[in-house]
Amino acid sequence: MNTLTKELIDFIYKSPSCYHVVENIAQELLEKGFTELNEGTKWNLQKGGHYFVRRNLSTIMAFKIPEGDIRGFQIAASHSDSPTFKIKENMDIVADGSYTELNVEKYGGMLCAPWFDRPLSVAGKVVVREEDELVSKLVHIDRDLLMIPNLAIHMNRAANDGYQYSVQKDMLPLLGDETAKGCFMDIVADSVDVKKEDILGTDLFLYCRQKGTVWGANEEFVSSPKLDDLQCSFANMKAFLQGGHENTVSVYAVFDNEEVGSGTKQGAASTVLLDTLSRINESLGRSKEEYLMALASGFMVSADNAHAVHPNHISAADPTNHPHMNKGIVLKFSANQKYCTDSVSAALFREICNHAGVPTQTFHNHSDSLGGSTLGNLSNAQVSLNMVDIGLAQLAMHSPYETAGAKDTEYLVRAMTEFYNTFVEEKGQGSYTLHIAEK
Repeated sequence: MNTLTKELIDFIYKSPSCYHVVENIAQELLEKGFTELNEGTKWNLQKGGHYFVRRNLSTIMAFKIPEGDIRGFQIAASHSDSPTFKIKENMDIVADGSYTELNVEKYGGMLCAPWFDRPLSVAGKVVVREEDELVSKLVHIDRDLLMIPNLAIHMNRAANDGYQYSVQKDMLPLLGDETAKGCFMDIVADSVDVKKEDILGTDLFLYCRQKGTVWGANEEFVSSPKLDDLQCSFANMKAFLQGGHENTVSVYAVFDNEEVGSGTKQGAASTVLLDTLSRINESLGRSKEEYLMALASGFMVSADNAHAVHPNHISAADPTNHPHMNKGIVLKFSANQKYCTDSVSAALFREICNHAGVPTQTFHNHSDSLGGSTLGNLSNAQVSLNMVDIGLAQLAMHSPYETAGAKDTEYLVRAMTEFYNTFVEEKGQGSYTLHIAEK
């Protein structure tokens, strides 16, 4: 296992919820000398300064202001959330007088079957009363706490013939025997050292306890929870810390709630990116026209993992566009603009990858299949600039344990470092010049 892959696996293992993803990123930025800002206070930004701001503790915007004249924005976006099950209020369900289960609901569109018979636990956030303040505290119950047991084949002989899962009936996690009734919130309260009665709000989710691993005949694959989209979030962070151009503001954005449509105050469809860029511009004393000029020479990469061709289901892929793991970064295209990649953004990003020596691939949905969307088209409605949708090829997307290429994380770090080192100058009439900083 190479050092970068080990770092990725460790990063994911330390990030059992979207809040922990952002906390771990924030700690990395603080260690590198970044200053944390607050949305509710005045920003006094300086040329050459490095800053970040959080919203809802689950979305983070980090940025580096250059020493030179600001002529563009280089923005990389990914997301912090993954499909899982959210624990409801009044969560105890006692079954047959002998089992205590937790009442849950789906968060995002997951593959249900792989959630069975795995060690699970709980992570997220609670809001606690502390004297005259309401304080958010991160929750991580760091032990094997729950499991969703399968029904034995003897009691469902048709189990292998296809099954439609009911979350309310089939997916409830088992906490303990009948004596466990009422103890879940005690466990949560103990984990953050507060009284149960002082917890006034919860955002708690299940997570898979299984740590990532590298496998294959030549150790060519990596499997882990949350590769979608923490593989991109991690690689973009590494590149952001390494790269930069004297004429661009480098921005590293990690949004929450992509898996449920991004329509929240901390999602890609919100004003969080717009607010951040506008405040940077205003704090530096720049005019609205200067801001719009910089957007015209701005470029955004929406990085969210892509589907690799499945070896057992090749016909599910587009006939002529076959992304594979370990074959480079995937550019994602969609005629209905679920992905924002167009001829300009594809050409710009391919040229950046060429300079970095990184291979690229393409993804289109099978024309008879309805594909998903991602961050790009939603954030572009708030901040309009050239944008490309990319990802790393993976299998088992939205499983609690996914598989990707062990080489591809390094490809993305190299490409995105080159991206941050680049100023894309808009020349008019659809023409651009790439200025790449000397290494």
